[in-house]
Amino acid sequence: MTALLIIIAAIICLLIGYVTYGSWLAKQWGIDPKKETPAHYMRDGVDYVAAPPAVLMGHHFSSIAGAGPINGPIQAAIFGWVPVFLWCVIGGIFFGGLQDFGSLFASIRHNGKSVGEIIKDSMGGRAQKLFIIFALLVLLLVIASFVNVVAGTFFTLPDDSGNTDFGFVTDPTGNQTTAMVSILFIILAVFYGLMTNKYGVKTKTATVIGIIAIVCILILGMNVGFAMGRVGWIVFIGCYIAIASMIPVWILLQPRDYLSSFLLYAMMIIAIAGIVLSAITGNAEFQLPAFTGWSNDLGMLFPMLFITVACGACSGFHSLIATGTSSKQLDNEAHAKPIGYGSMLIESALGIISLIAVGFVFSKYTAGEFGSPSAAFAGGIGVMFGTEGTNIYNTIYALLTLAVSVFALTSLDTGTRLSRFMFTELFLKEGESSYKDAKGIRRVLAYPWFGTVLMVTVGCILGGLQLSQIWSLFGAANQLLAGLALMAVCAWLGEAGKNNKMFYVPMVFMLAATLTSLIITIKNKLVVFAAGGSVWGDWFQFIFALAMTILAIFLIIESVNTFRRNKAA
Repeated sequence: MTALLIIIAAIICLLIGYVTYGSWLAKQWGIDPKKETPAHYMRDGVDYVAAPPAVLMGHHFSSIAGAGPINGPIQAAIFGWVPVFLWCVIGGIFFGGLQDFGSLFASIRHNGKSVGEIIKDSMGGRAQKLFIIFALLVLLLVIASFVNVVAGTFFTLPDDSGNTDFGFVTDPTGNQTTAMVSILFIILAVFYGLMTNKYGVKTKTATVIGIIAIVCILILGMNVGFAMGRVGWIVFIGCYIAIASMIPVWILLQPRDYLSSFLLYAMMIIAIAGIVLSAITGNAEFQLPAFTGWSNDLGMLFPMLFITVACGACSGFHSLIATGTSSKQLDNEAHAKPIGYGSMLIESALGIISLIAVGFVFSKYTAGEFGSPSAAFAGGIGVMFGTEGTNIYNTIYALLTLAVSVFALTSLDTGTRLSRFMFTELFLKEGESSYKDAKGIRRVLAYPWFGTVLMVTVGCILGGLQLSQIWSLFGAANQLLAGLALMAVCAWLGEAGKNNKMFYVPMVFMLAATLTSLIITIKNKLVVFAAGGSVWGDWFQFIFALAMTILAIFLIIESVNTFRRNKAA
């Protein structure tokens, strides 16, 4: 019954937040349904392509979700369900939703440009370059984290003699099914994109065809899987995201994200049905305590709770999605609230569902019986329907593991596309619109394929690290990016003469929490170095944490100067 009360309370609070606070923000900023969006007046058929609201909602939601709202709340669950619940709800409404909605709005008023361009408008070119460097470091961690997650849900373990199967297999394992369905899903998305954009098939008709096809490939994947080793999958994923980030959005990005959103919605419906069923039948016990203490293996509740939950409450990566791809596809400003603010609140609900899921298998999770938070998520929802090992448990486990990997792939190629935009932007001077306008070495560095290949290669190499070595650093960098994005939109709104006071508390809090976390990481690594027990992963964490701290401090100084100028004016 505790689990049912948690999800009911969360849904009610998030709905109230959407209707009241979300609407108030739209009025304060002056959302104008009659104002033409960049998707129309800058249409290029590649990145600027107006999308139906349902399609764009699918793209945006799938891209911002990824594996974040599953991994984060589950890892933070060792603090107890109350702290995670409060942060997902309060953070989603007043922190994450504010950032996502504000970033999307600011971008459509800047020709669909990135947060870097918004910073340039209010803080100047130097601050813009510093932010782009910082954002690229974060995107590198995004690529590394989700390459790790996806490869982990795809690869086949070696047998006793050390051999790994390769190719199509019958009677597949869960990982082999997930890999097969994910590959087929990519092919399906391309067909959907061609149907709707080249052959004029209406969205509703194409959606019905797409959903039927999803069911078919799920059935096929349950019976025929694809096997490959971990390194092979990392190489495959790297090649896929590089290509996917370069082709027009209507071919793969829009349709794949739209279709994958149905998997996500279905996953959430299945989870809520399981919570209700377990409350009625009592066939599963909610084991998660309300509160376990102010510190544990993760560290102190402040800042680690707010860093670890990440995407379930507030995520800087969302601001890059909102200003990198979604703003270029927004058909009408009226869609900004449901897509920007609404998607974040749905993601907070997913974070609460993840928290409840791990609550049903908490003793096994803390005992290390699940290989990853994603596995604990699938297992927790599975036991709501039946005992481990039963057919219904195995089916739900396989479907949910598949859904997590599909969302992680979505975040991967969107993140890679964003890194392409920002890498090029970093090397362009005032008045230059593309790499063709640049001269000398800058033209090479700004060339789209150069930045894409570099980011993918380094990201895939880092993806070979253990997830724990990447995630804590990704969480801190991601939340610090959120603080900087809040700061950027706040500064621009001030310059534009609009109300920006609602940004003050979220901005300061996110910056304080994340800088504290990074300083703790730097201190801990110095202790490891002094003891002489370091490995290259420790040096990677130390260098990244130090670089991001320095960049953030410079950007904060620039923003303080901007706020002073606004006040003086």
